[in-house]
Amino acid sequence: MRPDSPSPVVPFLIACAGIATFSAMDVLMKGLSIGIGAYNAVLWRTGTGALIAGLLWFASRPEWPGKATMQIHAWRSLFVAGMALSFFWALARLPMAEAIALAFVAPLMALYMAAIFLGEKIGPRSIAASALGLAGVIVIVAGKLGGDYSDEALLAVGAVFLSAIFYAYNLILARRQAKMAEPMEIAFFQNFFVAAILALGAPWFLAVPDAAHAPHIVGAAVLATTSLLLLSWAYARAETQILATTEYTGFLWAMLFGWYFYGEPVTLPTLAGACLIVAACLIVARKAPHGDPIEPAAA
Repeated sequence: MRPDSPSPVVPFLIACAGIATFSAMDVLMKGLSIGIGAYNAVLWRTGTGALIAGLLWFASRPEWPGKATMQIHAWRSLFVAGMALSFFWALARLPMAEAIALAFVAPLMALYMAAIFLGEKIGPRSIAASALGLAGVIVIVAGKLGGDYSDEALLAVGAVFLSAIFYAYNLILARRQAKMAEPMEIAFFQNFFVAAILALGAPWFLAVPDAAHAPHIVGAAVLATTSLLLLSWAYARAETQILATTEYTGFLWAMLFGWYFYGEPVTLPTLAGACLIVAACLIVARKAPHGDPIEPAAA
C-alpha cells in the first residue's frame, strides 16, 4: 500500500480541489438533466467519460484486471448507476445546496451498512451522531413542507435519499475496490460499466442530444474524471479522517454555483439542517479507523 505523505496539507488541498471540480460538474449535469433528462445526461456523460478515461488507461499499457477485480468493478457500477440517476433527477428539481445537504446523510447510512456487511460495531457516539443527522434532515424537509413547493419537489427529496442509500453501500464496496485497482483503471471501468448498464434502457429512453449539448456533456465527463483522479491521489496519501471534512466544502460550492448559475436562494432551514448533518458526520469522522483508504465515487 502506498505510504502516506509526510504532511497532510498537500493531499488536503488536492482533495478540496477535487470536491470543487466535482461541484462544477454538478452545475453542468443539472443543466443537462433539465434539458435532456437525467437518464440521457448520465448515459452520455459516462459514455464520454469511458472514452476519455479508456484512452488514458490503455495508453499506459496496463495489465488486464483479474476476474475478482472485474466483478467488483461491475457490481459497484450497478450502485453508482442508481445513485447517479436518482441524484441528478432530483438535482433538476431541487436547489443545488438543498440536494447536496440532504445527500450528506450517506456517511451516516454507511455506518449501519458497515455494521451489517463488515461486522463493525456501532457505538453510542455513532448512534448520537445519527440522531443529530436525522434532526438536520427533518429541519430541511420541514422547510420544504412549510413553503410553496410542488409535489415533484418533495419526490425529489425522496430521490436524494435513495441516492444516498446507493452511495452509502457504494462506500462499503469502495473499501475493497481501492485495494484492488489503480485510480485510472477504476475511472475507466466505472464509466464503462455504468454506461453499459444504462444502455439497457436505450430502446425506451435514449435520445440523441442536440449539438448544443455536446460541450456540456464533454465538460461534465472531463470534470468528473478529473475529480475522481484528484480525490484518488489525495486519499492514497492521507488518512480518510483527515480528508473527510473536504466533502463538506461541496455545500459551499453548491450554494455559490446554484446562486450564480441558476439564481437559487439558500433558505435558513437548509443552512440550519446542513450544519446539523455536517456536525453529525464530523462526530463520526473523529472515530474513523486509521489506514483505511476509501476511494471516492464520481456520481
